[in-house]
Amino acid sequence: MLGPVILAASRSDRMRRLISAAPVTKQVVDRFIPGETVDDIVPIIEERTAQGLELTMDVVGEDITTPDEARAARDAYLALIDRLAELTLGDRVEMSVKLSMFGQALEGGHELALANVRPVVEAAAAIGTTVTLDAEDHTTLDSMFAIHEELRKDFPQTGCVIQAYLFRTEADARRLAASGSRVRLVKGAYKEPAEVAYQQKHEIDKAYVRVLRILMEGEGYPMIGSHDPRLISIAQELARRAGRKPDEYEFQMLYGIRGDEHLRLAAEGHRMRVYTAYGTDWYGYFMRRLAEKPANLRFFLRSMVSKG
Repeated sequence: MLGPVILAASRSDRMRRLISAAPVTKQVVDRFIPGETVDDIVPIIEERTAQGLELTMDVVGEDITTPDEARAARDAYLALIDRLAELTLGDRVEMSVKLSMFGQALEGGHELALANVRPVVEAAAAIGTTVTLDAEDHTTLDSMFAIHEELRKDFPQTGCVIQAYLFRTEADARRLAASGSRVRLVKGAYKEPAEVAYQQKHEIDKAYVRVLRILMEGEGYPMIGSHDPRLISIAQELARRAGRKPDEYEFQMLYGIRGDEHLRLAAEGHRMRVYTAYGTDWYGYFMRRLAEKPANLRFFLRSMVSKG
């Protein structure tokens, strides 16, 4: 399987330098990350919302080594929220944050990440939107869930992400569904050991359906993070069986992948949110997009051959 190899490369400084230096890389990266600044991304936000889509915005970057860098990440999100307020699009655009960007891995990281993310959640609520805490590798999840629970005391719409490939996720889903949380379900995009995660695609797909059923039958708001046509169809059927109305769940897909499907689902009356990343520290995000789906890797390699 190439996925684990690519994920290992995502943490390699040598591979980062090699891929970043390739002339074609920026052209391919632009497919998944359409800008580096807030000004770059505003036209994308305006275009997608005009098409009936919603968005969740991710300022990319995870290699935080100092508290000052963590505060800079906080400020980047606050700047985004200020711009959304100017555009009066707070009800159409939310934020996705990785707590590693807010200092979670540093000394005293749990408290630091909570202190940095809280003003972002507060500012988002002030313009009528919310924040979803992205899931990272399994060693960070207890901290993420604890921060999620703490934020929900004052901002109950704060969401979180769970990953189908982890053995723990069914139990997490039951707890979150019972508490009425907003929950994005994804397959998972980190290299995890066999002791904590399913390794085979068919096992992950079956786990995804089991967890999705728990969320659909629960009290929360499911967010289906998948590009898989089969899983999308299953999600629609599970929603129907659970008696959910179209505004009681949503689909989420990545910018740059299956754009026609984004528009099709929106045209059918579904809530369709596009996960849109921007920023200069794109390498880790880009490599996980390649690892998630063979078609993404083929797209990159074809471009390397034809443009290199």
